[in-house]
Amino acid sequence: MQTICHPAGDESLKQAAALLQAGQVVAFPTETVYGLGANALDEHAVRAIFAAKERPADNPLIVHVADKNQLTELCQVTETAEKLMDAFWPGPLTLLLKKKDIVPDVTTAGLDTVAVRCPNHPVALQLIRESGLPIAAPSANRSGRPSPTSAAHVYEDMQGRIPMILEGGSCRVGVESTVLDVSGDVPCVLRPGAITREMIAQIAGDCTLAPSIMRPLQAGEHAPSPGMKHRHYAPKAKMTVFTGEDEKVIEAIIARYDVSEGGWILAQTHCLPAFGSRRCLSLGDSPREGAQLLFQRLRELDEKGAAFILAQGWEAEGEALAVMNRMARASAFDIVPM
Repeated sequence: MQTICHPAGDESLKQAAALLQAGQVVAFPTETVYGLGANALDEHAVRAIFAAKERPADNPLIVHVADKNQLTELCQVTETAEKLMDAFWPGPLTLLLKKKDIVPDVTTAGLDTVAVRCPNHPVALQLIRESGLPIAAPSANRSGRPSPTSAAHVYEDMQGRIPMILEGGSCRVGVESTVLDVSGDVPCVLRPGAITREMIAQIAGDCTLAPSIMRPLQAGEHAPSPGMKHRHYAPKAKMTVFTGEDEKVIEAIIARYDVSEGGWILAQTHCLPAFGSRRCLSLGDSPREGAQLLFQRLRELDEKGAAFILAQGWEAEGEALAVMNRMARASAFDIVPM
């Protein structure tokens, strides 16, 4: 299969919409990461997503809609969900709601809930409207790889696997959406993102965090959200994350770097001078910048052939929880507190 990458425009969006209507898979930009989309209500089209990504079938997908009115046939919308949609849609917030029978089990990995969100990106919204379909779309990368934040990243993973990539520039947020379970009495964050627990609690009155955000799922533990069960976001090299005071983290990384040939350091910008001539890349100076840069940096280190990655993280709270969740899973939870 030939994969064509088109700049997003009226004509290319019409072509992409026609492919979706014909049961094909198309990659497109969102504000979080690039998505790999197909008709969420077409079982065969959704299976084509799993095949292109080599994604395990027990990993549910997120269904993208253009507005909350599109949810009527898909799921049961609660009063709390309505409030959160009004506050954060379009935007990087995915809601888990009780699904209706029209949504095939393959889309939800057999769960009785469906994950839905309205993306805050003009190309994504126009594609949904042009196709007239709810679009199931995980990140447009091979399963387990760092998520794509540019069309070039998508092409690297999906060349020959899908017919079309819509190019829409770099993704503004850089990590996937917050996934929030609102099917129960109290909203619960299953996967952190740019919309934080604190922001949600201001609207919903309360919000909890799933205990598995910063640890692997335990044997027999249920995975109701994407990004929870399987190895995710991982570079080819082994990665270790260090957290704590700058001075202690720098000291620990330098000590480990000396014994790791081909090693690279990912660190906050203000700490880079302390590493001298050692091979380093910046993660910015804030959790928001770290989220924007993380997947790009991990792919750069794959290209450089890094044998080992030593990364400086943040304390896993507030806005930093999203980037630390991704760093934790990318490192297989090899986190060293200092």
